[in-house]
Amino acid sequence: MEEQDHKMPRHTKLVAEEQVTSVLAPRHLPVYERESNADDDALAVLGYKPEFKRDFTLWTSFCLSFAVLGLLPSFASTLYYVSAHSLATFAIAAAGLSCLGHGLRGHTGHDVGMAHRHGFYPVRRNAELCSAMPTSGGLYYAAAVLAPPGWGPLASWLTGWSNWLMQVTGAPSVDYGMASLMLAAASIQNPAFVPQNYQVFLLTAFIMLIQACVSSMPTKSIASFNSYGSTLNIIAFIVVLITIPAATNRTGQGLPRFTPSSIMWGNFHEGTDFSKGVSLLMSFVAVIWTMSGYDAPFHLSEECSNANIASPRAIVLTSGVGGIFGWFFQLVVAYTVVDIDLALESELGQPFAAYLLQVLPQKIALAILALTILCAFSMGQGCMSIGHTRTPVNAVWLNTSIGIVMDLLIFGGPLAAGALFSIGAIAAFVAFTIPIAIRVFFVGNRFRPGPWDLGQFSTPIGTLACAFVLLMVPLLMLPSVTGSGLDAAGMNWTCLVYGGPMTFILIWWFRSAREWFKGPKVNIEHRLLDDAAAALDEIDCDMEKSRTGSSGKDGKAPEAESQGH
Repeated sequence: MEEQDHKMPRHTKLVAEEQVTSVLAPRHLPVYERESNADDDALAVLGYKPEFKRDFTLWTSFCLSFAVLGLLPSFASTLYYVSAHSLATFAIAAAGLSCLGHGLRGHTGHDVGMAHRHGFYPVRRNAELCSAMPTSGGLYYAAAVLAPPGWGPLASWLTGWSNWLMQVTGAPSVDYGMASLMLAAASIQNPAFVPQNYQVFLLTAFIMLIQACVSSMPTKSIASFNSYGSTLNIIAFIVVLITIPAATNRTGQGLPRFTPSSIMWGNFHEGTDFSKGVSLLMSFVAVIWTMSGYDAPFHLSEECSNANIASPRAIVLTSGVGGIFGWFFQLVVAYTVVDIDLALESELGQPFAAYLLQVLPQKIALAILALTILCAFSMGQGCMSIGHTRTPVNAVWLNTSIGIVMDLLIFGGPLAAGALFSIGAIAAFVAFTIPIAIRVFFVGNRFRPGPWDLGQFSTPIGTLACAFVLLMVPLLMLPSVTGSGLDAAGMNWTCLVYGGPMTFILIWWFRSAREWFKGPKVNIEHRLLDDAAAALDEIDCDMEKSRTGSSGKDGKAPEAESQGH
């Protein structure tokens, strides 16, 4: 057979010819010889060799990220922090409907829907970035590429570390909620048993160790576990959403089947010493923390087919569907709860368990608790290993060890432990917003949008996203009590537990890291073209030599350059 038959297709597109924003210069040509497609070509001009199978689709990316949201265990874990349930319900509805209503289509033509609707503006802006930079580096890569010259390494340094803090607090917070649910179930079975903080901590640590063992298994096993867990989370949530209103025993307590709408929408539960407006915004920690996993499709984009369209759509679909289903669940709880104060102050130590006992027969309440616990385990394990690519065992166990240390906040009581949720929410917001802020205020015409973009609404939506984050970050650090009533147990330790590490990271940067950290490193050979035709002829010659062995014994391509600002 002639040698020509063995030739593989080569990448021959300049960076400027792809609809992406890349760390490489527009006149650079990525060089690799292998079977390729449009997704691989887009990844190549971003500076990376295609290494993974693109087995994910829009639907499977959505299913995995929706399972990571874990609406059922997330709601159960954060009910304590939702102090203004009736008004927060309306806010969640607006967010979810807005995201779904005009986020799915983006600006593939001229239609982005009604951009003036309220919603999770960071979601749509991150979806736009994902379309322009469909790489698993995600926000870390975007911050480096979009930053002004010389600032890329610092931008990616801060984004990467804040994103890591979000991830490292994910499993501890989920498992803290799971441990509380398990001990609450034990208390229901044995009313004499009252959970203590040390029991919650030890059980949380034990759960984390089990999940770390699962996350250290071969990649194929983890993939199967995540797949079953995703299915369980979705099915269990729908079952619980239907069961609670169908099986409620409120009428047996002399109450109407559902709370009248005039009370549900008209009453405001004041869970803090601040004004109603501030209390409402503080209650958003539950929503923000729950929704912080919506960017999973961004990190999976190198494993997704048609990534520059499917991945951003999966991001918005996750947030939109999560917002809508979360809203329905809030409605169910708000219309059926008997006494929210008794649920929050119950000796069970878990408001969701106390709520279930208020509105359901005990056996049904325990069955729902069991489903929630199973979903929480799957969600917590998913927080340790998102994706089907590799199993970074050392990173898994390092994050597990740090997470167990962070769980020591449990000994400070529920309010102190709540910092785990606030840290995750703030860390996510900061990581999401750094590249958005750079895109809005510093990039100008350097940004080349992908096929999914927000068009003329991109800058206004980005500005609103930054403004919302600037408003929310300080509020998420406020304690629920003020004045003489504030003590160590009631203190919100988020400012210390998040601010401390980030301050150290900044000091580390100025003392040392700025000398050696240069941002994302590309792993593909690339050449700067003055004469594209001549360069392609040269590449053909090099590849021919590589095939005949004259270029060296191993025929390997030159080592990839390290690129950064």
